Amino acid sequence: MDDLEPTLLLVPLLAVLAPLAARALGPWLRIPVLVFELLLGILVGPSLLGWAQPSAFMDTLSEVGLAMLFFVAGMEIEFGVLRGRTGRGAIVGWLVSLVAGTAVGWLFAPGLGAVVVGVALSSTALGTLLPILRDNGELRTPFGRAVGALGAVGEFGPLVAISVLLGARQPGIATVVLGAFLLIAAAAIWFALRTPQGALHRIVNTTLHTSGQFAIRIVLLILAALVAVSLVLDIDILLGAFAAGVVWRLLMRDAAEADREAVDSKVEALAFGFLVPVFFVYTGITFDLASLLADPVLLLLVPVALVAMFVVRGFPSGLVAPAGASWRERMPVMLLGATGLPIIVAVTAIGVDEGLIDSPLASVLVGAGMLSVLLFPLIAMSMRGERARASMAEEDA
Repeated sequence: MDDLEPTLLLVPLLAVLAPLAARALGPWLRIPVLVFELLLGILVGPSLLGWAQPSAFMDTLSEVGLAMLFFVAGMEIEFGVLRGRTGRGAIVGWLVSLVAGTAVGWLFAPGLGAVVVGVALSSTALGTLLPILRDNGELRTPFGRAVGALGAVGEFGPLVAISVLLGARQPGIATVVLGAFLLIAAAAIWFALRTPQGALHRIVNTTLHTSGQFAIRIVLLILAALVAVSLVLDIDILLGAFAAGVVWRLLMRDAAEADREAVDSKVEALAFGFLVPVFFVYTGITFDLASLLADPVLLLLVPVALVAMFVVRGFPSGLVAPAGASWRERMPVMLLGATGLPIIVAVTAIGVDEGLIDSPLASVLVGAGMLSVLLFPLIAMSMRGERARASMAEEDA
């Protein structure tokens, strides 16, 4: 309890300070809020000031925050972007990334440890990128939809790989269990598509501004139900959270636009105002910076791993760019495709718990993921901004 009390106060305090810091630097640098959440968590964590310590309660709350991040990712996904050339490019690109990442992993951790590294290097942080795309007005643009396709495959693919290849079961049995979960999720999706929704939408509408808040309660029920199914089947809970977001999106597909936007706003407030910041701040608190600082070789490996992320995941991500696009037009897509963190945190934790990789290697990969979140979106959105300004200048001329 002594360790929990200061941490329980510091996490929400840092969650408040992070957007203030981002706003203060906004006129000069558009740095995502989550970067400050991570950095502030590292600052107060055991590796530096030591004001906050890991605890079982905060660890559980952080897991709920991570699940909520994937729920929002599932809720925001547009299945239309997975059709045609863009969808094929996203799927083929991820498979290439997984093979290349696993090959790189063999240099550091043979066997299933290489798969851990491969999954980490081949992931794309859709849940992390969505707020960035939204804040920059890119969510519904062709560019945003292309990145959305990358993120959807770059999060769902690794979750499937984790469930099949890194679980306690043999791959064959794990595939059967995953198939059972997908059947349950498909049944939930079928129910969402077929069930008359008029009554549901009326209840949602009438409780939007009352203490009933039926929509939010249903969201939490769907999330809890599919996460519980994941736990019962012993597969990664993030797969259940992602599927829950898809189910909720389908349930609300025919609702009045004003109602849908109001509910989305409330879900985002719950996610990005409370649970998701807890995950990122606590990730910073639990980050093993001490191992990196104690070994200069490990510290030097972090930028090397960052370059590996860009090569392994970024280059194949260029397959979703429009045909005939120049390298300058492809680069923002490649940078955002190579941005990863939540899956890296999840898969390295599994790898360490199962003895597949050691803690220093996990710290290198998570450190590279942090740097990718800090640098890649910043560079990509700056390039997009320059392109937009150049287009406006051409139109004015």
